[in-house]
Amino acid sequence: MNPNSTLKDLLWNGSISMRFVLSQDEARNFVDCDYYRQEYRGYDSAGLAVDGDGLLSNVGEPYQPRSVSIFQQVGKVKLLKEHIASQNINTEAIFESHAGIAHTRWATHGQPKTVNCHPQRSDSNNEFTVVHNGIITNYREIKAFLESKGFKFESETDTEAIAKLTKYIYDSNIKEHGYDRKPDFSELAKLVIKELEGAYGLLIKSVHYPDELVATRKGSPLLIGVKTEKKLKVDFVDVEFVDAESEQNTGSLLAPQGTSSGPSLTVPGNTLQDHLRHSQSRAFLSEDNTPRPIEFFLASDPAAVVEHTRKVLFLEDDDIAHIYDGELHIHRVRRDVNEPGTRAIETLELELQQIMKGKFTHFMQKEIFEQPESVINTMRGRVDFENGTVQLGGLRSWLTTIRRCRRIIMIACGTSYHSCLATRSIFEELTEIPVSVELASDFLDRRSPVFRDDTCVFVSQSGETADTIMALQYCLERGALTVGIVNSVGSSISRQTHCGVHINAGPEIGVASTKAYTSQYIALVMVALSLSDDRVSQLQRRKEIIHGLSNISEQIAEVLKLDDHIRDLCEKDLLRHKSLLLLGRGYQFATALEGALKIKEISYMHSEGVLAGELKHGVLALVDENLPIIVMATRDSLFPKVMSAIEQVTARSGNPIIICNPGTSLADGLQRLEVPQSVDCLQGLLNVIPLQLMSYWLAIKHGHDVDFPRNLAKSVTVE
Repeated sequence: MNPNSTLKDLLWNGSISMRFVLSQDEARNFVDCDYYRQEYRGYDSAGLAVDGDGLLSNVGEPYQPRSVSIFQQVGKVKLLKEHIASQNINTEAIFESHAGIAHTRWATHGQPKTVNCHPQRSDSNNEFTVVHNGIITNYREIKAFLESKGFKFESETDTEAIAKLTKYIYDSNIKEHGYDRKPDFSELAKLVIKELEGAYGLLIKSVHYPDELVATRKGSPLLIGVKTEKKLKVDFVDVEFVDAESEQNTGSLLAPQGTSSGPSLTVPGNTLQDHLRHSQSRAFLSEDNTPRPIEFFLASDPAAVVEHTRKVLFLEDDDIAHIYDGELHIHRVRRDVNEPGTRAIETLELELQQIMKGKFTHFMQKEIFEQPESVINTMRGRVDFENGTVQLGGLRSWLTTIRRCRRIIMIACGTSYHSCLATRSIFEELTEIPVSVELASDFLDRRSPVFRDDTCVFVSQSGETADTIMALQYCLERGALTVGIVNSVGSSISRQTHCGVHINAGPEIGVASTKAYTSQYIALVMVALSLSDDRVSQLQRRKEIIHGLSNISEQIAEVLKLDDHIRDLCEKDLLRHKSLLLLGRGYQFATALEGALKIKEISYMHSEGVLAGELKHGVLALVDENLPIIVMATRDSLFPKVMSAIEQVTARSGNPIIICNPGTSLADGLQRLEVPQSVDCLQGLLNVIPLQLMSYWLAIKHGHDVDFPRNLAKSVTVE
């Protein structure tokens, strides 16, 4: 290990033996504020936990390397750095190894206050400290259990429950078996995550395990960067599986009384450390099989570590990474079917865009599959599913003004325009305010009248779309209230509008917008819910929609399982054709338009979204046995009319592909793509996923560059 590392090195210089960094919503490192690479979601606080208290009451007092110091600050990381610099810290103390964890938090549980900053701790002695991405859905049950055991909570976060749960399980095992049979850190983590429900990326540090750290993930990204002076012996890390005889049925803390003996670790005839630490990580040994100086970096995004190393290992769900003695060990409880026995150490490409692909071939594919997470990020901290409320901080002061406006004008381009079209109906239903949806270029061409009592909503992924910005300036000149719905923090639209909502979808690199569309859709629905929260007549309808939002992530994940089927469908039935029709009605007309746009811009195949009610007014002349047609026929109030359109198509030898809910009765021979059923105004979020996948696979099969289609740019900054 590096014999000359100091606390100062850990905090700012980057010359340490082990470093652990986990970022909530941004890809960043904590070495220096000037090094921040991206700010695509925003954060409200930051914190750091490192070895040694470093808070000396008297100069010359011996430094205590076994303790843990926590520093927390509301606001940007720059303020955290200033806060640490103001403390009386011995930054020159020498360590053979350092283990530190840090975090930027975007509030989900509890307001931005110092007590709610990460890292969270188990007790006043900082015995266990935790940083956490995601949401623990059963934290209330865990908290109630721990309070019954005498634990006192300091914060409003779900993360604190993890830290205190870890201490409770640790103390229980020490009480039962004594310190000479102290549980191994990775086994302790295994018992902790067994009790957790929800999504998480976790780093846990403890005074009981100096110079060690465990990390685990489920539904939240987590990677490990590896930095050494010499080449690694092998480019993988073995996964270590616990023997079947050693794996005990420990039960659950929250199980009914009498059904479980509680968490307990026993290995007959040996300690858990001896049992688990018989092996060494081959990748990290020197030529004479002794450990070498090494740095590990843990992060939620490659951009946070790329400055220090390009050797990274991506953890899988339920992996437990345990770092100690200069080695990385990866544990799993048991081997699943077809579970690989290693985790590859990959080399990141030079370009930031390249390093963000992960296991996917293209950004568009990655972003399609990120949607179960991105829609949660859009709602995180804003929708209280338990109480059925929506809070949008960026609109809070303006809601009364918007409710009094005489009309709402939604102005956007391309995919953003379709998200407006998809949500117009629910706006009008919930608010009873007239809503018009305008293409920004046409709105400017017509010099459409705008008045001081209008509310103009501008939707853009980049926040830099030229037509939309010019329309914004036009409306500002006429005194209208302007609202921005954007993905990019600090963009022109977000700065120039009076108020707004960041959709928090994360960076979208692919030119064809996918996850930004679904996040814009949800953001607009949340705006409609906020505007109607004073209407008693809409109470039941609002509850129905919020309940639908609570299930939407899982339902999108279910639709993504159609990927292989859609790939085969494209290759067998659609690839040879030159044109494609998509039919939708009501809420699904926008879905048809968005699906047609995706297919056009990525596969270069002509496609057209058609209102199903207009089929008989000319479009029906195109229908024959050779024209592929896709129909959105999910169940809502207009379902019988859509079925009538399907009958008109089949009567003219058409063979439509039907996107429908399970159990829908269709004529024999018709192909179907089944998606879960949701609330009518949210169904388009599910129906659009098969069309995104369809556009992707058509482009792949045609050999096109999916992420960079010809003639198009990601951010359209020209008229």
